[in-house]
Amino acid sequence: MLISVVIPSYNRAHTLSRALDSVLTQSYTPLEVIVVDDGSSDETSVLMKNQYSHCGYIAQPNLGVSSARNLGIEKSQGEWIAFLDSDDCWMPNKLQQQADALVKSPGYRLCHTEEIWIRNGVRVNQMDKHSKSGGHIFQRCLPLCVISPSSVVLHRSLFDEYGLFDTELQACEDYDLWLRICAQEAVLFVDEPLIEKYGGHDDQLSHRHWGMDRFRVYALQKLLDNQSLADGDRLATIKTLVTKCAILSQGAEKRGYFERAAYYRGIEQRYLAE
Repeated sequence: MLISVVIPSYNRAHTLSRALDSVLTQSYTPLEVIVVDDGSSDETSVLMKNQYSHCGYIAQPNLGVSSARNLGIEKSQGEWIAFLDSDDCWMPNKLQQQADALVKSPGYRLCHTEEIWIRNGVRVNQMDKHSKSGGHIFQRCLPLCVISPSSVVLHRSLFDEYGLFDTELQACEDYDLWLRICAQEAVLFVDEPLIEKYGGHDDQLSHRHWGMDRFRVYALQKLLDNQSLADGDRLATIKTLVTKCAILSQGAEKRGYFERAAYYRGIEQRYLAE
């Protein structure tokens, strides 16, 4: 298997070395490693030139993580793509275990793994709602993202069929893509923690944007309007959308944002009418 590794990064020279070193010490050697610098103003370019000149490096203006990942996909040569966020890292046998699993189960085009969560330097347990699994997991993907980009290896043909990351989304861009794929595809799951996922820092997207569910509402609307879903999946999607809209409208009303509250009530009523 020829696997290209795509690492988007924005002002994370302080964690990028950890991410890159975890890729370069893999027991399964990837075809290439591509860092897409999304307009960093820190020492990222110097780091890449001085310590990682043997890796691919592409710089672009600050257009967001979706644009950075999409550019990496476009420039990559591998039949398979693995993503790694620049603040996360892999266990040494991560790619090997996924490659072996995909060879043994050739019908799958997306494989993800269990993960270890570290918050402010301390390992924490995931809540049940974040638990990972394989198979037809579409309805489990509806409340929130249950596939981490850093854990994924996927076949590039999926992008031809379901599209790339949505550059209109400032956050939850992974949630949006996994919904589009999982509505039609079963996924393979390696039930072993093969990534370390770091959180708690100020530059996380979840810290920079209010109301993450507003991005999920956008993704759910887009899915309902543009993609054919099985009857049960469509009903589950509408139920999730209506629930999220009700919460957003109530929260907006409490804070005196009446126009915003009316907007989400309008979406809620539209889909309740189906």
